[in-house]
Amino acid sequence: MSVSKFVGDQRGEIITAGKDDRVATVVALLAGHRIGCVPIVEDGRVLGIFSERDVIYGLQREGAALLDKPVGDVMTASAVTIERDTPILSALSLMTRRRVRHLPIVEEGRLIGFVSIGDLVKSRMDRIETEAEAMRSYIQSA
Repeated sequence: MSVSKFVGDQRGEIITAGKDDRVATVVALLAGHRIGCVPIVEDGRVLGIFSERDVIYGLQREGAALLDKPVGDVMTASAVTIERDTPILSALSLMTRRRVRHLPIVEEGRLIGFVSIGDLVKSRMDRIETEAEAMRSYIQSA
């Protein structure tokens, strides 16, 4: 199964920010939507990712002055992205190798979806549970 199931299956719009948005504004966006990161997008193309980690590391490095900077100056760039036909297990493996918790899904370089490690783990667990239930039913009917 691929990550395409998450394209169009978003819980509402994909929350994004622009590279010129102030860090304080994007932090408020994260808090207001109770999310861990946002893709930084320009003309539909993913320039980078801004996450809670970027906030923590930036505050440690620069103190409160970080909040007045453009998010494009402190985001993680370039973003690790995947395409809609990427298998879920491959996406999970990529997240583990690259130590990231979110992946933008792109098509022809344009953002079309966004998944978290939680989304992928839940999907995998649901599939395993469905397969286990099918196996139990098969055994009981034999």
